[in-house]
Amino acid sequence: MAVQTEHFKGTDLAGDRWVPWYLPHWSSREESRATYDVASSVLRLRIPTTQGLWCAERHHPVLRTSSVASGLYAGPLGSTVGQQPFADGLTVSEEQEPFRGWLVEGGRLTVRARADLTARSMVSVWLTGFEDEPDRCGEVCVFEVFGDTVTPSSAGVGAGVHAFRDPSLREDFSVTPVELDLREWHDFTVTMSADGCTWSVNGQPLRTGDQCPSYPLQIFVGVFDFPDREDGTTRDHEPTFEVDSIVHEVG
Repeated sequence: MAVQTEHFKGTDLAGDRWVPWYLPHWSSREESRATYDVASSVLRLRIPTTQGLWCAERHHPVLRTSSVASGLYAGPLGSTVGQQPFADGLTVSEEQEPFRGWLVEGGRLTVRARADLTARSMVSVWLTGFEDEPDRCGEVCVFEVFGDTVTPSSAGVGAGVHAFRDPSLREDFSVTPVELDLREWHDFTVTMSADGCTWSVNGQPLRTGDQCPSYPLQIFVGVFDFPDREDGTTRDHEPTFEVDSIVHEVG
């Protein structure tokens, strides 16, 4: 069995695996830069109350994010080619060098993580095609959790496949209530093959699906905040997302 691991050794992200920006081609590297630290073999993403909006003039509703990715691909300045376009007619606002970091294909991916959220924030780990070919854009969501599903002893764990513009895929996504304390460490796993995907949390089955992208996928890890959802009680909260390890096994 071939095994690749990320245990976040040292004091920063591995530069041959990760970039600390979220889709910078639609905004800029500076405006999409994650707030994070790497210490004690843990990646800690956070969104300070002073952090600005991501892609403020283009993305609605407004959001803030600290996300890292293991790949980056976009066309030249002014091009409509770029990973994960969120609206029609988007053009590249800052040119990016293609970056092929840690790409995975098939096998089992396990993420050990924990988070501290409120009703206006969420976390996710997801895999998408590199999009060097337009149809290679499908997504496998390893897991996502919105804070408004979280209680001290449970959370709604989302998982599934998003087709986007891949004609070989269809939407297949669901949210399942799971008994867990999201502030504690948990293992979120997806197993991918030509026959489909299966998901589990702490070794317990979550859901299954009968499809899976058939091309290499890059990894996104992110925490998101939606200021428009503020109800007056969480304005000073700093959403955080900690990842202890990512393990990919094939064979």
